[in-house]
Amino acid sequence: MTKKEKIVIIGAGSLQFGLGSVGSIINSDVLQGSTVSLHDINQSNLELVTQACRAAIEKKKFDIELESTTDRKKALKNATFIINSIEVGPRFEWFDLDYETPRKYGNKQIMGENGGPGGLFHSLRVIPPILEICDDIQKICPDAFLINFSNPMSRICLAIKRKYPTLRFVGLCHEFLGFKMHYSRILETPLNKLKITAGGLNHFGVVLSIKYIDTGKDAYPDLRKKGPAYLSQLKGFGHDVDLIRYILEKFGYIAYTPDSHYGEYIGWAWERANLEGVRLFYNGYKLYTIKAGDRLVKRIKRGSGANLVKPDPERAIPIIEGILTDSGHEEASVNLPNDGVITNIPKDLVVECPAIVNKHGMEAIKLGEYPKGLAGLLRNQASVQDLVVEAILKKSKDIAFQALLLDPTIDNASKAEEMFEEMIKLNQGYIDLH
Repeated sequence: MTKKEKIVIIGAGSLQFGLGSVGSIINSDVLQGSTVSLHDINQSNLELVTQACRAAIEKKKFDIELESTTDRKKALKNATFIINSIEVGPRFEWFDLDYETPRKYGNKQIMGENGGPGGLFHSLRVIPPILEICDDIQKICPDAFLINFSNPMSRICLAIKRKYPTLRFVGLCHEFLGFKMHYSRILETPLNKLKITAGGLNHFGVVLSIKYIDTGKDAYPDLRKKGPAYLSQLKGFGHDVDLIRYILEKFGYIAYTPDSHYGEYIGWAWERANLEGVRLFYNGYKLYTIKAGDRLVKRIKRGSGANLVKPDPERAIPIIEGILTDSGHEEASVNLPNDGVITNIPKDLVVECPAIVNKHGMEAIKLGEYPKGLAGLLRNQASVQDLVVEAILKKSKDIAFQALLLDPTIDNASKAEEMFEEMIKLNQGYIDLH
């Protein structure tokens, strides 16, 4: 490093995120000597995370200076990197309302976090405060690099790209990293013996090519042959893949996210997805997250917080290290502006793709033309995203409703109007539309 870095973690009061992010930073040789600033508006949670992190730093004598504040502007002063993972309001209460309210009106969205009516209102709640963060970054630390983990990823990143075109940022999601072990099992080949290239839109991408490294042979014929049978026998938590199998069979490409996310963007997903599995995953994830958070709070209060500050598997810190060391290494799946990355979908998008990390930041690896049928699905979602972001930037209720009517899960305009008005009322105080 040529200068002392300052890494700001926004949303640090989310215990697992805050503890894991700091755990990765303090165990990084490259980042020794840095300042880490923890920021959250939830003061009690922020104090717990700060207590645990300070104990971990002191216990192992890490050369890290730790700051903690509920004042975002103070946190951002002299920042060189910002890691953002915020949510608005009580997370799971909103997720439940986003899912259940539209379904009262006959809507068949299967998840409602990133797409469907639920995804629209999630976007309307969370994107404005993230743009406020970006506004502060532009004013206080304009040369800083922003790493976003918040969802809906594609829409957040597109809004940032449009409103703050000079801001350096990347969006990170672990879906590809979490799903790729299935390709290894299907092909009975270790992952380090497979060269996989994947991309699309966040939570809506596929493996575009897969090769055996030892021979250079295309592995897709084997994957297409063996994949459906493998996916058919997957059962239990996180194995909602009936829609993924159908996409593989009909379009010839395998996704890298399960039904719960891929199906958010397809009007007929309800008929092909493993709906029971989707709800099993969501309810299990919700229960696990709440219980894990409660356990972390108890352990920190008992004085054993230092042991909870461990590196997480996310890619934010390796990317920061790569920028600082000009590593030139490849990241398999990141979200960057579509500057010719995928040529047959709109340029005014943020796409998920591999990228090279260097001193300039991140340079997307060009993927070329997307498979035609799947590109059609992406273009529909691009149109929805376009209107969602425009509605937010213009604070337009009319444009927000147009975005809803454009969503592929909508099949009844009258019901959509009723649903929209109820969702507006439920979100009163959290969204600003005129």
